[in-house]
Amino acid sequence: MSASQTPPATAVPGDDDPTLLVKIFGKDRPGITAGLFDTLAAYAVDVIDIEQVVTRGRITLCVLVTAPEGGPGIEGELRATVHSWAESLRLQAEIISGRGDNRPRGTGRSHVTVLGHPLTAESTAAIAARITGTGGNIDRIFRLAKYPVTAVEFAVSGAETEALRTALATEAAALGVDVAVVAAGLQRRAQRLVVMDVDSTLIQDEVIELFAAHAGCEAEVAEVTARAMRGELDFEQSLHARVALLAGLDASVAEKVRAEVRLTPGARTLIRTLKRLGYQVGVVSGGFTQVTDDLRERLGLDFASANTLEIVDGKLTGRVTGEIVDRAGKARLLRRFAAEAGVPLSQTVAIGDGANDLDMLNAAGLGVAFNAKPVVREAAHTAVNVPFLDTVLYLLGVTREEVEAAKTHDHE
Repeated sequence: MSASQTPPATAVPGDDDPTLLVKIFGKDRPGITAGLFDTLAAYAVDVIDIEQVVTRGRITLCVLVTAPEGGPGIEGELRATVHSWAESLRLQAEIISGRGDNRPRGTGRSHVTVLGHPLTAESTAAIAARITGTGGNIDRIFRLAKYPVTAVEFAVSGAETEALRTALATEAAALGVDVAVVAAGLQRRAQRLVVMDVDSTLIQDEVIELFAAHAGCEAEVAEVTARAMRGELDFEQSLHARVALLAGLDASVAEKVRAEVRLTPGARTLIRTLKRLGYQVGVVSGGFTQVTDDLRERLGLDFASANTLEIVDGKLTGRVTGEIVDRAGKARLLRRFAAEAGVPLSQTVAIGDGANDLDMLNAAGLGVAFNAKPVVREAAHTAVNVPFLDTVLYLLGVTREEVEAAKTHDHE
């Protein structure tokens, strides 16, 4: 642009410039939005802001425009023309005079995702009241999904993310809903790394218990596992104690165990959608590579790490080999995977259910306790307490329509 040229005028008004808020509502049908703007175009107004939502076939369309030039007479003509157009389509119109643009949003912006199964009016009211109580303002609300849970997202400004997260965690526990609070910004849509625990998270089973069933010591192993997951036992000690009970088991049992593994509902959907969005996905497990290596291949995972059962002469020795994947090891592996993926730790998501997942959940940018023990729910950033792993997608701002689109793409 040369010095003699002037830049085009912008549609951003000054605080004292007159503006009009045009609101249209009624039964939705094709052409309403185009028709309104065709009507407004005759008055050479500039568009400042637009919001449109359709709920159960009813449209609410709000348009903020500059006031037309020519004084009150031209503005009156615009009003009459818009009302006449709306009446011709059996719509209602409201036009409100004012000055300037929307008021600036407060500092501190967050996305608050609420999952309910069902989502009641009572719980929604309580969440909204708690947001207000922290000094936050709800700028926008929209639905992410209607199944397998109802998921809605609140765009909130005016409250710090951590303070909002703390306040809503308490409210969510009392209401029996799941609430996730994440900071707004470009990083939410940036490439991420998602790392999951395996036993009772990615799969419905405890792998060592599947092995134990073939060794005839399932009940004994299950009790030790439960105590370890509650944080009552040191994980490494409990691992060695449980694995010792498998000594002498034929190594071919691993193939039977792999066939018995049951994926958690929504697991395939979660991974497929994440991969379509360009995310990298990994698993870390206090279980065994004899199963996680198979899962990595079947599900197309980018990373996988677990303990390895030692095999000598075709038999399990009752020992594990290599570095132990315990509570600290899972957090260490999360950092390693993030470095290999080229993803900042703040852009990682960790999902787990047991006490040995806590370090990993706390190290991640977002730690999700999935149907977790109470000690884990209390310490994690957020919790999901419905039996569908793909609901984690909603915490990342992914809508059900995007999930379905990823599924359709896979079947093309």
